Amino acid sequence: MLSGMTSPVQPSLAELDEARARIEGKVHRTPLLGSRAISERAGVEVVFKCENLQRAGAFKARGATNAVFSLGGADAERGVCTHSSGNHGQALALAAQLRGIRCVVVMPSNAPSVKRAAVLSYGAEVVECAPTLAARESTLAEVAERTGATFVHPYEDRRVVAGQASAAAEILEDDPAVDTIVTPVGGGGLFAGTSLTCRHRKPTVSVVGAEPETVDDAARSLSSGTRAPAPTGTTIADGLRTQLGALPFAILRTDERSIVTVSEAAIAEAMRFFWERVKLVIEPSSAVPVAAALAGTWSDRGRVAIVLSGGNVDLDHLPFGTNA
Repeated sequence: MLSGMTSPVQPSLAELDEARARIEGKVHRTPLLGSRAISERAGVEVVFKCENLQRAGAFKARGATNAVFSLGGADAERGVCTHSSGNHGQALALAAQLRGIRCVVVMPSNAPSVKRAAVLSYGAEVVECAPTLAARESTLAEVAERTGATFVHPYEDRRVVAGQASAAAEILEDDPAVDTIVTPVGGGGLFAGTSLTCRHRKPTVSVVGAEPETVDDAARSLSSGTRAPAPTGTTIADGLRTQLGALPFAILRTDERSIVTVSEAAIAEAMRFFWERVKLVIEPSSAVPVAAALAGTWSDRGRVAIVLSGGNVDLDHLPFGTNA
């Protein structure tokens, strides 16, 4: 939301606690793992919250599951809908499948076929649209009117942000020595949820965002105090191409959080290094904070936890050579 306008209501500590209880047993409590190779290069002890091992392959399962299971009976009967070209669509489809309700996902015609297949595999209906934001929104409006389904936004929904906050709560429990938590930043739901958890649970922990420098609207927004327009650049971190949301922006401004940016080359190199040394698959969005760590950004910190946001990779379009 732009400066001068009414700020959206932020999720309370009670909402965070309710979300965590609601999704328990429906999503994975993902492990917190370390890597000596990455810690040595980063100049600081680094641990990784492995949301790449989460259900549907990304942290999005947390927020989507909380939103779906928050619905009252009548709303649930009408189902849920959203527009997405990736992880949120998959997560919402899975959550709807778990509850046994209908899900419709509007997907642009240029969405990766592997992600469309994943949404369908969870039993959701896919409605194709032109690859523009206007087309996605207008098609979604038609779907919502036709079905009466509840729109679950990937980051402008308090239930979603409250669900995402649970990842940081697990980090604080599993490793009390962590003094910094870093997340990628796209729409800002994960970053904002992490910020809320630390605000309420452990204010001494620093929360930092990491963003591609080619789509740095979130960094510019927090620096200027005014939410910047949607980014027009391109990045291999396709999950981070969206504009910082009004709700996350309000949360992050309240908590005075900051963002670091990294180059495309650094993202690709970090993703490859992680695959080779840690032996876990992460997507380019997850590699953004890894790239910042490898550059020595937090070498003055005590112990840094990086949230690996997801592991959904189109293996036909890797951002680095496969025959090197």
